Amino acid sequence: MNYILSDGPQRKSLLPFTFTRPVAEIRIGILTIREKWEKYLKTSASFKTEEYLSEKYTMVEAPDNVVIISSFLPNESLAQMVLSLKEREAVFYQDRVVAYAIRDVNEEVDFSDYRRIEFDGDILTVDYTWDIFSKNGEALQADFDLITAGRKSAPISDTNRLTCPENIFLEEGASVEHSILNATKGPIYLGKNAEIWEGCMVRGALALCESAVVKMGAKMYGPTTVGPFGKVCGEVNNSVIFGYSSKGHDGYLGNAVLGEWCNIGADSNNSNLKNNYAKVRIWNYATEKFDHTGLQFCGLMMGDHSKTAINTMFNTGTVIGVNTNIYVPGFPRNFIPSFSWGGASGFSTYMPKKAFEAAKVMMARRGKEFDETEAKILQHVFEETKKWRNY
Repeated sequence: MNYILSDGPQRKSLLPFTFTRPVAEIRIGILTIREKWEKYLKTSASFKTEEYLSEKYTMVEAPDNVVIISSFLPNESLAQMVLSLKEREAVFYQDRVVAYAIRDVNEEVDFSDYRRIEFDGDILTVDYTWDIFSKNGEALQADFDLITAGRKSAPISDTNRLTCPENIFLEEGASVEHSILNATKGPIYLGKNAEIWEGCMVRGALALCESAVVKMGAKMYGPTTVGPFGKVCGEVNNSVIFGYSSKGHDGYLGNAVLGEWCNIGADSNNSNLKNNYAKVRIWNYATEKFDHTGLQFCGLMMGDHSKTAINTMFNTGTVIGVNTNIYVPGFPRNFIPSFSWGGASGFSTYMPKKAFEAAKVMMARRGKEFDETEAKILQHVFEETKKWRNY
């Protein structure tokens, strides 16, 4: 059977992160959604996504296909149900389709012709941007259990002070020295070649993915995820940082999500709680308005390739698009469209040519190439987001 991960109807509510990736490439917990499904299905999966993303994220078709809606995170019982699907059968959860078997992936689906299989267990879903951090603890624990089952951690240096060491797992090449690790409230996972430098205080849950670094004196408390090759320092609380992004200096990041290739300047801070303690509203691209999150704590959502200068401040529930550059004193607006340049005193358009030059340099520093495929994706985002750049 061939498995395809589809963006489904939640894609727009997961912007700005899905401007530059399929829903399945969102990281929550330790793994991306795709990586989770591939582990449970024990095979690779491809993508059904927007046309402009399909050159990078291709779809593989076969005579027998199962399409899975990517906003549903797998567990053992759900995966077994998906693995057993036959043609014209579909798994439903609370009137939402989770997965269906089909021959022609491109044909219009009429589920009235399908045998309907109800899943009545618990499913973790990612439907909105704020789900990424607010459900990160559950996803991180599930991934930790999946990845470490039947395995033994690499040795942990005795220079550290450990609480609940049975909930701490280091992959090959990972290292931590002269730090405090408390895994009482959640697991601590260090991926291959990840590092925690001296003098850090870590309270789980924490996922530090491959080759990620926590710099000296950081205060990390969970549930927090730092993606592959990410760098963090300062105070970080209940945040998900996708791969290759840096928050390398002091400053506070809380209840936040950062995409890839972001850089947070020294002493930058975000608010995650309103002064009147009211529930936070946040910009939703699907409704094109500020929607209620139902959360009292909600910080910063930042799309790929966005950056801040030193001492940048963000209000509670700020949403920042792709390829923005934010600076100058004061709080900028709490919805900043993609390809914006400026801050509290006003914005201008960050033209693609200039943005791409910066991306090339940043990616080259990490041994990655900013190629024509990347440029096409970001150019599409620039055109798609014009309507919001009303400065």
